[in-house]
Amino acid sequence: MATQPVSDVVINRLPLYLRMLTFLQREGKTITSSQELSERLDFSSAQIRKDLSYFGEFGKQGTGYNIEYLQKQLRQILHVDHDWEVVLVGAGDLGRALVHYQGFAPQGFKLVAIFDNAPQKIGMTVGDLVVQTMTELPRVVRSKNVRIAILAVPEEVAQQVADELIELGIRAILCYASITLSVPSDVKVHYIDPVAGMQSMMYYL
Repeated sequence: MATQPVSDVVINRLPLYLRMLTFLQREGKTITSSQELSERLDFSSAQIRKDLSYFGEFGKQGTGYNIEYLQKQLRQILHVDHDWEVVLVGAGDLGRALVHYQGFAPQGFKLVAIFDNAPQKIGMTVGDLVVQTMTELPRVVRSKNVRIAILAVPEEVAQQVADELIELGIRAILCYASITLSVPSDVKVHYIDPVAGMQSMMYYL
């Protein structure tokens, strides 16, 4: 574990390293190097070595990194070496698509419930889940000790829903609403805004 403060920028790169190690493993590789990772990713080999050095020494000079071992270490650092239960708020088009997304479960994130406040959506079956009313949110979060939530609601209600989630003990929110949430310092929010992403790319066209 890190013995000195680590910036969010470094932490955000660790999942990219972990994903690339998985790709390399699927290719039948057992050993890699910072140079090979650099060629696969948009980071210098020096940056990769520096990022990893915050958390320990995982490779040997002239030998490189054992892929399986480094994967295990990164999973422990990121606390994804065990399963996490997740609740989803918002059963609109985006919310339903997220339920059907196959990428969460293999990485240890299990959607256990979906909520909405629209009467016409309550009781709807989405994948293996049934849309529940927001009044059931406290019971589910507390009974399952859920700490992660996905927010897929309109921006005008996002802050209100986030406040409720935080009051219930949620400490990590993946937010798809086009808004910057006001949250306590011990709550981590990650934003996914496709429109903002498109707008920033337009600068380069």
